[in-house]
Amino acid sequence: MVRHGARVDPEVVAILHVDDADRASAWWLRLGFERTWTHRFSDNAPAFVEVRSGSTRVFLSEHEGDARPNTLLQLWVDDLDGIAREFGATPEPAEWNENVRELGLSDPDGNRLRITQR
Repeated sequence: MVRHGARVDPEVVAILHVDDADRASAWWLRLGFERTWTHRFSDNAPAFVEVRSGSTRVFLSEHEGDARPNTLLQLWVDDLDGIAREFGATPEPAEWNENVRELGLSDPDGNRLRITQR
C-alpha cells in the first residue's frame, strides 16, 4: 500500500511475444532502438531480450505465455517522418485528433505499433 502523500514513480516496460528474438530485435533497430541484453536459462532455452532507446525499454520474449500476440503499443517519437521513410510508409492524421499525425506498423510477429509525432 502507498502511504498518503508518498510519491510513486513507476516505469512500465512492455513485454512482446516474438518467435525469433534475433529477427525481432533487428526490426526494432530500424526504429532507433539498440539491443542491450539477452537472457536464456540454458543454451537451448527461449530468449528474453531487451531493446532500448533512451529511457524507453521493450522486452522481447520467446517464452510461451509471457505476452499475447497482436499487442498494440503507442510510441511517441520526435521524428515520425524519418521512421516513415525507413519503413516506406505514410503518416496519416490521427482519428482522435486531426492535428496529430501517426503511423501504424506491425513487427514480424504481428505486434502492432501506433507511432505518433510528439
